[in-house]
Amino acid sequence: MPRTIFENIVIVRIEKALSIAFCQYTAIRFFEIVFIEAGNGEININGHNVPYKSGDIFIFIPNDKYNFQIETETTVAAVKFLNSFFSDFSLDVDKDQQKDWFKKIETTLYSSNRIGNLVLKSPTEKNILLSLFTVLCNEYNEESLRDTLILKDTLRSILQVISRNINVDIQKTESSKIQDIVNYIHQHIHNSEQLTNKTIASEFNVAENYIGQYFKKQMGVSLKKYILNHKIKLAETRLKYTDFTLSEIALELGFTDSSHLDKTFKSYKGITPSTYRASAK
Repeated sequence: MPRTIFENIVIVRIEKALSIAFCQYTAIRFFEIVFIEAGNGEININGHNVPYKSGDIFIFIPNDKYNFQIETETTVAAVKFLNSFFSDFSLDVDKDQQKDWFKKIETTLYSSNRIGNLVLKSPTEKNILLSLFTVLCNEYNEESLRDTLILKDTLRSILQVISRNINVDIQKTESSKIQDIVNYIHQHIHNSEQLTNKTIASEFNVAENYIGQYFKKQMGVSLKKYILNHKIKLAETRLKYTDFTLSEIALELGFTDSSHLDKTFKSYKGITPSTYRASAK
């Protein structure tokens, strides 16, 4: 049975462990950021073994499955937060930050190497995150001082640091050109001008009249349909985990308007975006 939590935010910290019970094989229903403070071993993420070491950070989303295979004593802090956290933005500036977070994080969530750890740009960033995690843990664990506003503001700061460290030029895990093209599409999915046959062909030194044929031969689906499929997947994420309007989602994903999104979404999923959102809630 999938695990669940009843608060918007839950923080767990375990010191010098040789086994960790909270991350067994059941799927999670919340977002989770795991910070490895010390130790090494492997994390099995959705069936893939990924090495971990001190300072590594992993991001998990609902339906991910993972468990630790510990080699040396491990100290880990885990911040778990429900999708309702994202709908708790009231000011316009907060909503802009929320949109920016989703734009950046989606590149990681749907990239070919998502199961890897987050690579920070500098030791300073690692120290900042460690300090923020310490504040979060201390504030949460001291019930007499626990302040929801401080918890949420600190978590927002953590998300912002993570988002600015997401490498737009995603490190390639495969050398094949088709994988490079797929990663490029994921990186530029919010900019339709970067996704034309002409632009993609130029980027990868392929003839414009051949790029579509090449992509379909390699992927089994047309370039246009692949891009649309990915946009629908991102629309699902936003419908599930944000309170963005259909017009906002349509604008950011390059649909003409909400009616265009509504019609396209229904043709792919069999239900309207509004129905999908209601069922997901």
